[in-house]
Amino acid sequence: MAEELTGNVLVAQSGGPTAVINASLAGVIEEALNHGCIEEIYGGLNGVLGILQENLIDLAEESQQVIRGLRYTPASALGTCRYKLRKEADFQRVVDVFKAHDIRYFFYIGGNDSQDTADKISKLAASSGWEMRVIGIPKTVDNDLVVTDHTPGYGSVIKNVAATVREVACDAEAMGQHDIVYIMEVMGRSAGWIAAGATLAKRRDNPEDPPHLIYLPEVAFETNKFLDDVAEVLKNEKYCLIVVGEGLVDAEGNYISTSASGQDSFGHEQLGGAGDYLKGLIDQHFDGVKTRSLRPGHAQRAAATNASKTDNDEAYLAGQAAVKAAIAGETDKMVTLTRGESDTYVCETGLADLSEIANGVKPLPASWINEDGVSMSYQFVKYASPLIQGEVAVPHENGLPKFVKLGASKVDRVLPPYDLNA
Repeated sequence: MAEELTGNVLVAQSGGPTAVINASLAGVIEEALNHGCIEEIYGGLNGVLGILQENLIDLAEESQQVIRGLRYTPASALGTCRYKLRKEADFQRVVDVFKAHDIRYFFYIGGNDSQDTADKISKLAASSGWEMRVIGIPKTVDNDLVVTDHTPGYGSVIKNVAATVREVACDAEAMGQHDIVYIMEVMGRSAGWIAAGATLAKRRDNPEDPPHLIYLPEVAFETNKFLDDVAEVLKNEKYCLIVVGEGLVDAEGNYISTSASGQDSFGHEQLGGAGDYLKGLIDQHFDGVKTRSLRPGHAQRAAATNASKTDNDEAYLAGQAAVKAAIAGETDKMVTLTRGESDTYVCETGLADLSEIANGVKPLPASWINEDGVSMSYQFVKYASPLIQGEVAVPHENGLPKFVKLGASKVDRVLPPYDLNA
C-alpha cells in the first residue's frame, strides 16, 4: 500500500445531473471523514468552472442531516457545468488552485467528457510536480461509459421511464379504439440504453404489453418499415405506444429530428424532436389516427421519488470506493461497477484507467436487440431488471418531497480572479 498523502480533498460534479449523483457525493464525504490524513473536504461549485474561479465550499461544515439528505436529493447539489478545459492557461489555473488549497485528493463525478478532463488534470499536475491522486466516479443516465458494467443513474432513469410507460398505457387503453398512437422520446444521444429500458414495463407473461415499438440509435431508421410497424400494432391493439431514443439516425447516420440545433461546448449535437418527427409521419400517412408526442425531458433524470434503491446504493458505494482507492495510493483511475457470475445479482467495484474511459461510447449489444429491430431480447431484460429494484425513501413536507441544499460557508479565495474569456 502506498504512503498516505496528508492534505485536503476536492470533489466536484459535471455533466448532466441524475437522480443519484448526490449519493456518490455523500459517499465521498462520509468516507473521507473516516481518514485522518484528510484535513479538509472541499466542494467545487459548478464543476471545473468553480475550480477555475476558486468557488469552493467547506463540505465538512455541513450538518450530518444535510449530508444524509444527499442520498435522496436529485440533480447536482454542488452545481454542474459543460465547460471544456481547452486553453493551457485553464489547466494551469486548475493546478494553481489545487496548490493554493493543498488539494491532494481530487474526485470528479461525471461521464465520458468529465473523465477525460480528470485525466488531463491529473497528467498536468504530475508534470508540474504536484503530488495528488485523482479518481473519477462514474455518472450518466445514458449508461454509455465503456469498461464499467453499468453506470450510477441508469437504473433510476429506466425505472422511471418504464413506470411512465405503464402509466401512459393506462391512459391510452382507456381511450383507444385502434386509433391512438403515443410516442415517448427519451434521452440517449449515441446509444439506446434508456429507450431499451422501457421494455421493463412489459409483464413477463404478456409480451404484447407496451411499449409496442422501441426505436434505438443502434438500428438505422427506415420510414416504410416504421409505418408498417405502426399499422400492424393498430390492427391488433386498441392503441400503439412507441418509445424512441433522441439519437435516432437513418442509414446514412443523419439524425431523425425536427430540432437539432447546434452543438454544446464538447461538440455534441443538441438533439430533440425525434418523437415529433415520427408523429409527423403518422399524421401524414394515417387517416383518423390521433397521435401524441411526449417528451419527459429533464424530468426523467430528476425523478428521485421514483429512483431505484439499487442504483442509489451503488452510487453511494462508488463514492466510498473512490476515496478508499485514493487513500490506498491509486490515481488516474475511474471506479467501475462489476457484477458477479452467479444468477443472484451482486455488484462490486473495480478500477479502470481514466485514459480507457475518456470519450469512449458503449453501444447497446446488437445481440440484445431482437431481429425485428423494435424489441429487446431476454438477455437485455436479465441485464437491466436488477438495476431497478427497490425504492428510495424520500421524506415529504406538506405533501411534497423535502430535498436538501448545500449551504456551508465559502472557502476564502487566495488567488487573483481568473478571466474565463481571456
